[in-house]
Amino acid sequence: MNNLVIDIGNTYSKLAVFKQKELLYFERLEKIEEDNLLKLIAEYEIVSSTISSVGNQIDDLEKLLKQHTTYVRFSTQIVGGIKSYYESPQTLGLDRWAKVIAAHCLYAGQNTLMIDAGTCITYDVLTANNEYFGGSISLGLNMRFKALNHYTGRLPLVAWDKTQEVIEEGNNTQNAIKRGVLQGAVNEIEGFIALEQKRNSNLKVVLTGGDSLFLNKQLKNSIFAAHISHEPYLVLKGLNEVITL
Repeated sequence: MNNLVIDIGNTYSKLAVFKQKELLYFERLEKIEEDNLLKLIAEYEIVSSTISSVGNQIDDLEKLLKQHTTYVRFSTQIVGGIKSYYESPQTLGLDRWAKVIAAHCLYAGQNTLMIDAGTCITYDVLTANNEYFGGSISLGLNMRFKALNHYTGRLPLVAWDKTQEVIEEGNNTQNAIKRGVLQGAVNEIEGFIALEQKRNSNLKVVLTGGDSLFLNKQLKNSIFAAHISHEPYLVLKGLNEVITL
């Protein structure tokens, strides 16, 4: 039995096919075409499916999946043994809740801090007792670069290379912006990790999201490095778990 899970974010959509917990297929794309989705369903003999979307315009996709698969509508009402204290679950991003479910299934019995570095950087903690109290939302890296350009008269919009190993010195305006944004984000992440370690002992830190590989490289010499793991498919794995709950 193969499952199709779809994560529609602010910038990209991600598709994945799982056979139980094994990832068989992954694709990141700007727009989901229905014809290509039907081919994928047929090729992998998809039985069940679900969607997480940051927006609400998924009616056509849901209709297609209902016609060709056993569709599970994902919402924050699906708890799977997690005790949530979030005051407004109807406003909680489904991608954030999918990560919480993933942590519950993949890291059971551990205090887990999930850091998702995408359009925004989000921080969410699931305790070893399966309690969720909420988290934090911060600016993503590209958003920080754009904000400096947009809200100032002279600062340029700086492009940056996710493959670089070391943050450059700020010896000119462009490098000063790069260093301020990138080192600032690293310092922010280290600060959140330190804060959560005070609150939750034996903390496991999981990095995910489009910019997570770059940040993982920057954090490799951090005092927290031993506690950090990189899991690029955390949301998708959480959605796959949703189908079996």
